[in-house]
Amino acid sequence: MIDAGKKNLLGVWVNAVDYEAAVNKIITAAKQQKKMSVSALAVHGVMTGVLDEIHRYRLNHLDLVLPDGQPVRWALNWLYKAQLPDRVCGPTTMLLVCEKAAEEGLPIYLYGSRPEVLEDLSKNLCTRFPKLKIAGSQPSKFRQVSAEEKLEIVEQIRQSGAAITFVGLGCPRQEVWVYEYGDALSMPAIAVGAAYDFHAGNLPKAPEFLAQIGMEWFYRLLQEPKRLWKRYIYLNPLYLWLLTLQMLKLTYFDPKEATPPEQEMRYG
Repeated sequence: MIDAGKKNLLGVWVNAVDYEAAVNKIITAAKQQKKMSVSALAVHGVMTGVLDEIHRYRLNHLDLVLPDGQPVRWALNWLYKAQLPDRVCGPTTMLLVCEKAAEEGLPIYLYGSRPEVLEDLSKNLCTRFPKLKIAGSQPSKFRQVSAEEKLEIVEQIRQSGAAITFVGLGCPRQEVWVYEYGDALSMPAIAVGAAYDFHAGNLPKAPEFLAQIGMEWFYRLLQEPKRLWKRYIYLNPLYLWLLTLQMLKLTYFDPKEATPPEQEMRYG
C-alpha cells in the first residue's frame, strides 16, 4: 500500500496513493461516518485548477485527490519518486469501493446523471456485487439549485441511510459539488466522472493498452469529438509545458495562490 500524502502538481494538491490506500481511506471514513471529499483528477481535472484560482482553492481543500490518468501518475513519480505502480482512476475506484462496501454492509447513494443511466448503473452494480446495498439515487437537476433545494438534497441522502455517496456530474461541476456538500453529508462523497456511463454500459472504456501508455484521452476523443476536442487539443500540450517548467524548477506553482469562492455554486 502506498500513501505518500499530498504532492504539489502545478499548484494543485494530488495524493500520491495507490488503489489499496485510496479504498482503505474511503471505507474507514464511511465506517466512522466522517466527511471525506474525494475526486479523481486526470490532466483535464488538474488543469481546471491550474487555470482558475477559485477552483484551485476548492480542489486544494478536498480531502483526497486521486491521480487519475497515466500523465498525472508519471508526474508524481518523476517529481517526487512516488513509485506509484498504476493510475487511480475514478471508474475503477468506484468498483473497488462498491466491492468493499458490499462486504462491509455499507449502503451507497448515487447522485447525478439521468434517470435512465442511474437505473442501468444500479442494475449492473447489483448484478456485479449481489450484496451491495443501494440506499437511493437522485438524478442531476442540470442547473444551480437554491439553498433550500440543497438542504433537501442533503437531507434525502442522509435519510436514505447511505454511508457513501458517489457523484457523477462531470468535471468540474462534480468537484464543486463534493467541496460544497461534503461537510453537510458527514460521509465520503466521491466524484467519479464518466464512471456512471461506463458502468451503465452507455460508454465503452478505452482498451487497457491505450490506458497504460497514457492514450486513454485519445480514445475518448474519438468517442466524443465535438464535446472533448477543446479539452484535449488545448489542455494536454499546456499541461506538458507547465510540467516541464516545474520539473526543471523554472517556475514554482504555489498551491496557496488560490482564491476562496465568495459564494456557493450549488450545482444540482
